[in-house]
Amino acid sequence: MKKIVLATGNAGKLREFQQILGSSTIEFVTQRSLGVDDADETGLSFVENAIIKARHACTITGLPALADDSGIEVDALKGKPGIYSARYSGPGATDQRNNEKLLQALAQVPIEARGARFQCVIVFMRHSEDPMPFIAQGTWEGRILSDAAGENGFGYDPLFYVPTHNCASAQLDPAIKNSISHRGQALQSLLKHWSALSGAI
Repeated sequence: MKKIVLATGNAGKLREFQQILGSSTIEFVTQRSLGVDDADETGLSFVENAIIKARHACTITGLPALADDSGIEVDALKGKPGIYSARYSGPGATDQRNNEKLLQALAQVPIEARGARFQCVIVFMRHSEDPMPFIAQGTWEGRILSDAAGENGFGYDPLFYVPTHNCASAQLDPAIKNSISHRGQALQSLLKHWSALSGAI
């Protein structure tokens, strides 16, 4: 079987990628299972950071790699927290602390001015010197609520209002969320080209 390394240690992402992209000829493994540490995310965009993570995994393992980078942009905060979404509240950041900081930052902002979107970029690299990595992207539009709602999901999901479903992301059934979310969109874009991409490794 061909092996492709996921530039993550997240078991949930491994299952998600395996379900959508896996086949009888391809096995996905996490970089953590191969003893690879996280890359230093020194880029200034989601695209740069996803490429950094994929190249790091390729370089150390010698395998093709998939990496994703995602986060939330808030219009009233000029796009913040953006690429710093996971570490928005500083060292030792947690989902709860990140959400609390976001609510504080928007305390004086009216609901109609709280436009926001989740962004996801997925990068596939055949090898560490791949001159043309494949880049898939997804965007999920919504706005930031005044109070958290829902128990599903993670990160900013309890604060992200989804206009098409009139609820917070954390109130969506996981299957519905995965079909319409930023990561779901990026994965579907990747899937359209996956046969050619995976056949070339």
